[in-house]
Amino acid sequence: MKNNHTKLQQVPTTQHDSRARRTALTALMVSLALIFSYIEFLIPFTPAIPGIKLGIANLVIIVALYYLGPRYALTVNIVRVLIAGLLFSGVFGAAYSMAGALLSFLVMVLLKKTGFTITGASITGGVAHNLGQILVASFLVSNLKMFAYFPVLIFSGVASGTAIGIISWLILQRLPRV
Repeated sequence: MKNNHTKLQQVPTTQHDSRARRTALTALMVSLALIFSYIEFLIPFTPAIPGIKLGIANLVIIVALYYLGPRYALTVNIVRVLIAGLLFSGVFGAAYSMAGALLSFLVMVLLKKTGFTITGASITGGVAHNLGQILVASFLVSNLKMFAYFPVLIFSGVASGTAIGIISWLILQRLPRV
C-alpha cells in the first residue's frame, strides 16, 4: 500500500497562498493601526497649537504600502479611519481624517511609483494629510481663512512625516519578504 499522506505534506505554495497571507497581514495591520490610533487618543499630546497630532497610526499605513502594496495599504487606511473615527472622534472627525488620509495616500502612492524615498514620501504624505483636512474644514465652514493655519500644519507634517518615515524604513529593513 502506498502512503498518500506524503502528497498532502508536499503541496506547493500557490498564488492563492500568497494572497491569503497578504489578507491576514492586512487584518493584522488594521488592528495595529487601530491600537496606535487608540494610544494617540489616550496620549495628552497638546502642543501650544491645536489640531496637531503625532500620526503614529500612519506608520502602519506606510509600512503596508511598501510591504504589501497599494491595494492592501488602502484597505488598512480606510478601515482604520472609519473605525477609529467612529470610536474616538465622531462623524466630523472621521470626515476630516478620511480626507487627509485619502489625499495623503494618493500622494504617497504616486511618490512611491516615481522612486521617492520612504521618508520623502512620508513627509509629503504628512503635509498632504494636513492639506486634506484644511480643505474639508474650509468647505464645511465656508471660509478660506482656514488656510492661514496651513503653514503651521506644514511644519507639523514635515516633523511627524520625517519621524514616521525613518521608523518605517527601519521596520521595512527587518521584515521578511512577502
